[in-house]
Amino acid sequence: MPGGGGQVGKVLRRGLSTAGHEVLVLSRSAEDPGLRWDGRTLGPWQETIDGCDVVINLAGRRVHCRNGDPYLPEMMTSRTLSTRVIGWAIAAAQSPPKLWLQASTATIYAHRMDAPNDDLTGRLAGEEPDVPPAWNARVEIGKAWERELDLARTPNTRKVAMRSAITLSPDKGGAFDIMAKLARRGLLGTAGSGKQFVSWIHEFDFVRSVDFLIDHDEISGPVNLAAPDPRPNKEFNRILREALHAHIGIPAKGLVLELGGYLADGDSELVLKSRYVMPTRLLNAGFTFEYPRWELAAKELSDRWSAQRGSFWKRLTGRGPALATKP
Repeated sequence: MPGGGGQVGKVLRRGLSTAGHEVLVLSRSAEDPGLRWDGRTLGPWQETIDGCDVVINLAGRRVHCRNGDPYLPEMMTSRTLSTRVIGWAIAAAQSPPKLWLQASTATIYAHRMDAPNDDLTGRLAGEEPDVPPAWNARVEIGKAWERELDLARTPNTRKVAMRSAITLSPDKGGAFDIMAKLARRGLLGTAGSGKQFVSWIHEFDFVRSVDFLIDHDEISGPVNLAAPDPRPNKEFNRILREALHAHIGIPAKGLVLELGGYLADGDSELVLKSRYVMPTRLLNAGFTFEYPRWELAAKELSDRWSAQRGSFWKRLTGRGPALATKP
């Protein structure tokens, strides 16, 4: 699992290991216990590709960053070069893996609110007349990412581009953790018009969908990993606030939203672009979601997030809710 040291990688490692899989991480960080690689060149690490069952490439700079230099160029090179070198390693293997699961992104789809983008007929972004030109930079990264996967000459390895929506877990530093902290501070109000859609997937369903793709040899090409319940931003945030018992949500618009994104080392595009995504190929293949509705997922994630971090009452009295576990 190249890039398995990130938030999504940790979710996947935890889930697949619990399911009985042996997972070996390739990491560029000296802090991660996995095998070292640089994400650019072949090396001793490629021996682990030869004879393995599945490669799950998650490598790439985190998406929560500002648009422009040096962030987006780093995001582009970290994704395309790592994908290219994984393709070289698979092509050189005497016993190549049967499956290559390559991370991709739902951001690749067009900004729209009239109809969802699925993985059979969805419209790719890049031609919308009503979006800021800067948004296309992240779209081009997604397209280049998948292009490297398509160009890899690996005829004996099935390839799947996982166009994932935001993966939500209560882990510290993850997307849900950031949203929950904003909600508790009264800052998770409507962003912009609030009409833009938010697509998401619960961590348990993310792991289960990856396991599903491993088992289903008939599936290849782009696959949307997203719950079948995208919600408008206004509704999405309200449901999350209710799950966290945070009843105030100050709206963020215009310059306030831009400034907030800048101060949080992010970009307003991350919340203003409508990611209206449906997992048609998974559903058609028979996959069932454990958390298909946002109300269910928001409640389960909020309960675990609150239990793991503790509340003011827990800190004051030393008591609090027990850690929630997977049903």
